[in-house]
Amino acid sequence: MKKLNVISLFSGAGGMDLGFIKAGFEIIWANDFEKDAVETYKFNIGTHILLDDIRNIDSNEIPGDDVDVVIGGFPCQGFSIANTGRNMKDERNFLYQELLRIIKDKNPKFFVAENVKGLLSMEKGRVIDMIMNDFSSIGYNVDYRILNASDYGVPQNRERVIIIGNRFGLKNPFPKPTHGEGLKEKVTTKEAIGFLSKIDIVNGMIKETINVDGRLIHNHIASTNVADKFFGRKYDVNQEDICDYLKYWRSKSNWSVSEIDKHFGYKYTAGHWFRNDNNSGSIPKPEDWWELKKILKFDDRYDKEVTTFIEKPIKYEQSLRITNWDTPSDTITATSPEIHVNKKRRLSARECAILQTFPDEFVFKGSLNSIYRQIGNAVPVTLATKIAGEIKKSILKLDEVEYHQLSFSI
Repeated sequence: MKKLNVISLFSGAGGMDLGFIKAGFEIIWANDFEKDAVETYKFNIGTHILLDDIRNIDSNEIPGDDVDVVIGGFPCQGFSIANTGRNMKDERNFLYQELLRIIKDKNPKFFVAENVKGLLSMEKGRVIDMIMNDFSSIGYNVDYRILNASDYGVPQNRERVIIIGNRFGLKNPFPKPTHGEGLKEKVTTKEAIGFLSKIDIVNGMIKETINVDGRLIHNHIASTNVADKFFGRKYDVNQEDICDYLKYWRSKSNWSVSEIDKHFGYKYTAGHWFRNDNNSGSIPKPEDWWELKKILKFDDRYDKEVTTFIEKPIKYEQSLRITNWDTPSDTITATSPEIHVNKKRRLSARECAILQTFPDEFVFKGSLNSIYRQIGNAVPVTLATKIAGEIKKSILKLDEVEYHQLSFSI
């Protein structure tokens, strides 16, 4: 029997996709507009993902005449509780309409959408009502629930809104909790990542894979900024100006980006010094700036602005939280993760990935901040697998009924 097929929108690094694959589905097409996330997806899952803005893609360009499921964690920045200025003027709030468009055109049996809990309270509930009405208007029976990932074996308290719809008028299948009171004990942070507590991080260095008790661990890299004060640049610096400046001086030299990375002992870092987009461009830290100046021989124009640092207070209390240890972790976010209990560093990218139930062999591409963002934006793989399993049962029952009806008519 052929595998049930899935179209994935807003795929990111592929947490939900991987969950559906583990449940026996086949992803026939995927899409995201973040380059690093797409590179991660291609490396781990497949080349069927397209790097582009979904608003630029016509439904006819997407394969699949008989689609079983469309999935998508449409962008949540506009809806997020963390965005205190959220309102319906934010164009990101309307990207769910792209999901709606593809569902309407491809007519899948089921769809699954995911978003943050803050979606429900936005505009005093009018936003979720609008979304539900829109999906209902194209012929789908739609329900939503708040699912906490820790109730399903994920070592993380992560509440998300899961919206499921089907075009058969069926009761939508949400997975039943497996962990919690009266069930299995919830998985703690210590149980999940305790084995990495005393393992040194390998920030930005070429040596990316380490063997820990027979487990090959990738991306054990982390921010070491854990104090309530930090050293930051004294002067405002325009990232695009600096990156354009460095790009100009590199073009005058005989140095390639890969040679610069090798010189510094990095693997991907140098490339970001010459890219001026906000998502992936970056400014070298002072010690790297001075070394870069030696090899590229640029002038003194930006030396003062880039290398003069002063002590500044960290503004957000959340950034100073120490992670839970004997309970599931708090929600893994797309920005700086919580501080490790050893108080020497933040959770590493791999620790965050484990708390999101990505497998050890899953390798993330890009800068540290990009990797943190990819992991924090993902749907926990185990939760996605549980959701996919219930969807699969419903579709197989439908297929069985159709088969018997066909047999009876013949």
